[in-house]
Parts: sequence; structure tokens; C-alpha cells
Amino acid sequence: MILVDLDSVTMQRPGRPLFTDLSLTVASGDRIGIVGLNGCGKSTLLSVLTGEQEPESGEVRRGRGVRIASLPQRPELPAGTVRAAVEAVAEQAWEAGAVLDRLGMTPLLDADTGRLSGGQAKRVALARALVRPSDLLVLDEPTNHLDIDAIAWLEERLAAHRGGLIMVTHDRHVLDRVTTRVLEIDRGRGHVHDGGYDTYLEARAEREERAASAEATRRNLARTELAWLRRGAPARTSKPKARIEAATALIETRAEPAARTGIPDLWFGTPRLGDRVVELEGVSFGHDGGAPLFGDVDLALDPRERLGLVGPNGVGKSTLLDIIAGRRRPTSGTVDHGSTVRIGYYDQVGVSLDPTMRVRDAVTGGHRVPDWQDAALLESFWFDTDAQWAPIELLSGGERRRLQLLLVLAAKPNVLLLDEPTNDLDIDTLRVLEEFLDDWPGALIVVSHDRAFLERTVADVMVMDGTSRPGRRAGGYARWEDERRAARATGRVGSATRGPTSASARGKESAPARGKGSAPARRTPSDGARSASTLRHLMKEADRVIARCTRERDALETELAERAATAAHTELSELGARLAAVTGELQAAEETWLALATEAEAGRSGP
Repeated sequence: MILVDLDSVTMQRPGRPLFTDLSLTVASGDRIGIVGLNGCGKSTLLSVLTGEQEPESGEVRRGRGVRIASLPQRPELPAGTVRAAVEAVAEQAWEAGAVLDRLGMTPLLDADTGRLSGGQAKRVALARALVRPSDLLVLDEPTNHLDIDAIAWLEERLAAHRGGLIMVTHDRHVLDRVTTRVLEIDRGRGHVHDGGYDTYLEARAEREERAASAEATRRNLARTELAWLRRGAPARTSKPKARIEAATALIETRAEPAARTGIPDLWFGTPRLGDRVVELEGVSFGHDGGAPLFGDVDLALDPRERLGLVGPNGVGKSTLLDIIAGRRRPTSGTVDHGSTVRIGYYDQVGVSLDPTMRVRDAVTGGHRVPDWQDAALLESFWFDTDAQWAPIELLSGGERRRLQLLLVLAAKPNVLLLDEPTNDLDIDTLRVLEEFLDDWPGALIVVSHDRAFLERTVADVMVMDGTSRPGRRAGGYARWEDERRAARATGRVGSATRGPTSASARGKESAPARGKGSAPARRTPSDGARSASTLRHLMKEADRVIARCTRERDALETELAERAATAAHTELSELGARLAAVTGELQAAEETWLALATEAEAGRSGP
């Protein structure tokens, strides 16, 4: 059954088109994910699909009687309580309560919808969309403001939906596990890829390779045609006019600029951190008259810290970041900052932006004329020349968040705090940010429910569950998730998610964060061993050497096999010698990595 059919739809916004001649057919059972840079028109496309906006050109046909339930980027809720808002659109009241509970809204069932935070309102709007009977479910960033367990539940719910599904999401796990097709909007054009996120990446890489090959062919033809045109003025008078025009057009054609580039090396000029970064000892926090959110936190950051804070919503992860940043004072305990610390904080609200200010002036604060370096920085975050002159009020929500991230990184912090950085940022920005953080030399703490982002950026996690002392776990998100799965399988969920509560048990099993008041979790340089951050850095370097040597070894083996029958003996001997050298380097790198991993494990176990 055809639910919605878009035929050659075009939409624009002031100053430039969003997408042109975009066609898409959605049938019952389709699971379509929409991806693309912030500001490319993803949310606008959803509003065209649902009928909230009419296309500027093209046609939208909807099946007769098709029921559509949607979650917009900025939802508006009816007046009244949370419970009433969801029950009003549900077939059965019990389902409304069950969905709200899975989305973490049970404590606020009787709250006034007008007093909810932005994240809470988004969760209520998602519940309304999920319980409303529909043939087509249209969701704009449904995983924003959900914790990890709620996202896992949402995956199962969407997979069981019997109608069609279209969603904009940055969550790569959700894309891979739920969608069967991916629509990519790239520079005004739509590209449909069968499969999930991994298939989309492969197809996009192939498209970019074809574009690069076509550009190389055009350059060769242009050189040939230019030589033909230059064969003397007398000869030109006898040349066909049509070919002259075609040759001129070929020569004057310019390659389409790349849609995505990397973040420049913003860490150049970043102040180096000393041995003391940020240390928390016995830190607790609770709101006036309420139970403490968390207590007895000991934490000492390494100069190259890579730590994730994980746990359900409402347990104080953002509050702990505020305390580390100096925005809040703890109820008890101490927080010390090293003398060289420069904190950059990308929080859920973001840097306040004047909506009337032009994008280019936001980088300078409006106090000086932007120079070429400012322009290059903006372009590296995909603000082209036209976007740089646009007022901030014309930016999409995702573009504003990308601009806020740019401003935080441009200040060259050496301690970076990221609070839900994946909310509203597109997938390509996230991937480039992950690559940037790979080589960034400072300390990093991330609060995130994005599993792919955590897997790429943190080495350890601190588990916060609101019931016990936050405990640090080595091995990052994947290790923690493995522990939780094993605990669920054996019925010992508490031991994996909350950890032991007695002081003696915490010291032995829960691996609390390092600090003056806790048992040492790893050896220090004074003990004659390298620090954990140094070992992580060295292991990452060894990984790079292993990857490079593996590529070189595979290429040499292929070349030897292809040339064995035709190459001279001396050439084969040279190739063999290079292969032996690379193989030896690879073996040495693998042994180095193994030794470093053994040392790191010994350091985690303590002396």
C-alpha cells in the first residue's frame, strides 16, 4: 500500500535552495532514515510529508485515509497534565502510561505540560506519536533526550510498528537496526540507498569515487580541448563554432566543492596541561530540601583523560559537569583546578547567540572584522560564503548547535566537557568531531546516550544510577554494556548497574574514580610505571602503525601475485625485500601493542 508519494518536490529557504526535484515513495512496511548535514532540509522534508507545508514545486500524493502520526523537531503540547496529553490520543489509557514509563516520564504524569523542560516536552510528544493509531510514523530526532535503555526500547518498538516509518536521526545504531532504506540529502539532491547505515556509507563512498573519476576525466578532456583551441589564431577561424563553445564550457566548468571536510587542527596553540588537571574529593550534591543526586565522588583527571558519564536521565550527570566546570558549588567536598586548566563546555543549552548577528560576526564577537582564518574556520564547519553572511535567526536548530560547537572549540580549551553533544548535530559533524577528538591533546569528559559516539571517544565510563556511589569502569561503554548484559542474564542487574554500596565493597569491586580519598586504581609515574593516559596514547599510536603496515603488506602481496609471471627477477627481489621489512615492522608493532595492553591491565589492577 502506497502511503505517500513525492514527485519532483523542491523547497527553498531565504538565500538558497534546500532540495530540488526530490522524489520518494513510501509504502507500508518501509523503514526510511533521512540523513544529511544540518540545514539541508531534513525537517522541512518531514513537514512536507505530513502536509504541514506545501512544496514550492512538485507534487505530494497521499493514500486515501492514511493516518499519519508525527514528532516534529519543536513539538507543541496541549494544555493540561502529561498524563492527559498522551491519553487523549491513545486507544487505551494503559498504553499511554506504559509508554510514558519507558520514556522515563512516570514521576511527571501529573505535571503541567507548560512547565516541562525542552527535553521532557520532547519525550511527551514522542509518547503521543507512538500511541496514536497510524499507518505512517514520521519522527524528527526521536532519540534526543532519551537515555540508553529508553533508546534500546524505542528500537524494539519501531521495529514492531506495522505501518511505514520515516525518521531523521543521528543515532547510527538506530539507523542500522531499524531502517531498511536511507535517504541522503546532499547539496540539494536526494540519494536513496537500500539497507542501513553501513550500506549507506558504502554507497556514498562509491558515489564520491565516481565523482572524483568523472572530474579527472573532465580535466584530461579540458587539457586536450585547450591545446586544440590554442593551435594558432588563423586555424581558429576555420574551427566549428559548436565545438569551440563546447570546449570553452568544458574548460570553464569547475568541480563541485566537497560537501564535507574535516575540522582543522584547532589544538595548535592549545595550552599544555600540567600534572594536576581537575580533582574532586568527596563531592556530593543535592537540591535544597531534596535527597542527594550523588555522593562521595572522587575523581582525578589525567591530562589526556577520555571519560564518559553514563546512566539514566535525572541522576545528576549534567550537574556533575557543572561542578567540574565551576558553574555549581557542591553540597560537600572539594574541587581543585590546575593552574593551566582552560575549560571548554559544550552544554545542552549552548553559547547564547544574538539572533540578529551574522554568522561570521559570531566568531569574532562583533569586536573586529573577520579575517581569512575566521572564514576558513567557518567553512571547515560547513558554513559556506552565503551562510557566513546570514543572520543567525535563519539557521536551523542543528546549524545553531554546530555554530555553538565551533565557538567552544575555537577558544582552544585543554579540558573539554561535552553534554549530550549528539543532540541536533548531523551524523557527518559527529564523525568529524570523533576524528578530531582522536588526536586532541587535552582531557575529555562526555555525557552521552549515543552508543556509537561513546564507543569512539571514551576509554573508561563512570556509571551514575542515582542509588550508589558513582563508580568508574575501565574498557569504555562496550565493556560496561557487556557487564550489564551478563548481569541481566544471571538476574544480578543491580551488581552491574548500581554496584556495591558498602565502602569496603566499593573499594574492591566498583572501581570508584581515582582521587586522593580512594584506593589507587592505576600506577603513577612515581611508582616507576607510565600513566594510563600515556599508555592509551601509545596504544593508539601502535594501532595506527599496525593499520598502516597491514595495508602496505596486503598491497605488496597483491602486487607480487600479479607480477610474478611478468616482472624481472630483480624487481621481484625488491618487492620481496619490502614485504619482509613491512611484515617485520607489523610484527614489532603488534608485540608493542600487546606489551602496552598488559601494562595497562596491570595498572588498572593496582600494585
